[in-house]
Amino acid sequence: MRTRLRFACNAFLSLTVAVAGCSKPAPEPQPIAPVQVAPVIRGSIRVIVNAEAVLFPREQANIVPKVTAPVKRFLVNRGDHVKQGQLLAELENRDLVASAQESRGQYEQAASNLRSTAGAVVPEQLTKAQTDVAAARAAMDAAKKLLDNRQQLFEQGALARKLVDEAQVGYAQARAQFETAQQHLQALQSVGKEEQIKTAAAQVESAKGRYDASQAQVTYSEIRSPFAGVVTDRPLYPGELATTGAPLLTVMDVSKIVARINMAQDQARDVKVGNEATMTPSDGGDPVTGKVTVVSPAADANSTTVQVWVTADNPGERLRAGQSVHVSIVAATIDGATIIPAPAVHSNAEGETIVLVVDDKNVAHEKVVEIGAKEPEMVQVVSGVAPGERVITVGGVGLEDKARVRVMKPGEKGPGEKEEKDDDDQDTKDTKGTKAGTPEKKDGKN
Repeated sequence: MRTRLRFACNAFLSLTVAVAGCSKPAPEPQPIAPVQVAPVIRGSIRVIVNAEAVLFPREQANIVPKVTAPVKRFLVNRGDHVKQGQLLAELENRDLVASAQESRGQYEQAASNLRSTAGAVVPEQLTKAQTDVAAARAAMDAAKKLLDNRQQLFEQGALARKLVDEAQVGYAQARAQFETAQQHLQALQSVGKEEQIKTAAAQVESAKGRYDASQAQVTYSEIRSPFAGVVTDRPLYPGELATTGAPLLTVMDVSKIVARINMAQDQARDVKVGNEATMTPSDGGDPVTGKVTVVSPAADANSTTVQVWVTADNPGERLRAGQSVHVSIVAATIDGATIIPAPAVHSNAEGETIVLVVDDKNVAHEKVVEIGAKEPEMVQVVSGVAPGERVITVGGVGLEDKARVRVMKPGEKGPGEKEEKDDDDQDTKDTKGTKAGTPEKKDGKN
């Protein structure tokens, strides 16, 4: 009896172990990830073109002297602000001043000659010619009377023929002299006076031109600023030779700054003059706003890029010529676009652009989307989602397709943020505890 009972107990235990070995453990519940979502909406988004650029001044002048001479003195240093027309430097000009004085004397001499020709010489010649005409006329009249008297006496037989012939010859000579004097007077009255005055006036103009040229040479020895700006370079020192082939000073107007961008043709397609733009210095300085002022009508043959200029005010001259900046140009605005927050966009293992859409059962679904215009905070979705759907903006990294999620309420902290806050609170408590324990340690020593 005992043997049967023991056998039955062993069989029951064996069966129990076998049943336990064949059974499977109960599956663990899948964790639900907390996420933040945002709705897909319709709205306006800007088409922003981003590019790198180098800054140039509004105006720049490498001032090269027009005469070769030693530098007499500089009146400005590098970094000085100057006004338009301000004297910047002087070159040695004593030889030029002497040449200008000589030319001035020649000019004054020619002017004096013109005044004497117009006021004294020509009237004197005219008066003499008139006198000669009057004398010749009187002589001719006298010779005519003598000829007439002798002709009458000859007809009466009281005078020889020879004397009549001599009177005729005298009259002919007197008449010829009268005609010559009259022609000379007419020439002076019609042509001679005007030509002499014109010749004298031409001499004055020629002398004045030489004087102006020599005076200009003196002016070239004075170096002046062509516009208001700041002196950025002064390579020479007083006493050194300034030549006509090398800049003596460089002046820049940086009150406005110009960013020159070599932009790809597909980017430049939407950029137009007048578009708003923002420049951000590469050194982390404050951004400044400006506008597109130039869009080149032709592409560069070597780089196949289009040059675009963005001009902006430069108060305080914070931006410097030659500095690198990042330029963002608002090329256009798209109305009625489907837009979502930028953090909602991810890439999957295949390299596709995706978003995670949460349905009404709080299940995340991976959807491939096509992205259009981009802003720092929002992006345009051309296809893949529809307005009204919810996309995950926080907590979607590493989340699998069709995973269950819990949508956090507005203002609720995520798990990572909560742990970080708990660590900060613990550090604060430890710090307070250390500070509180210090006096007790001192008391123990005392």
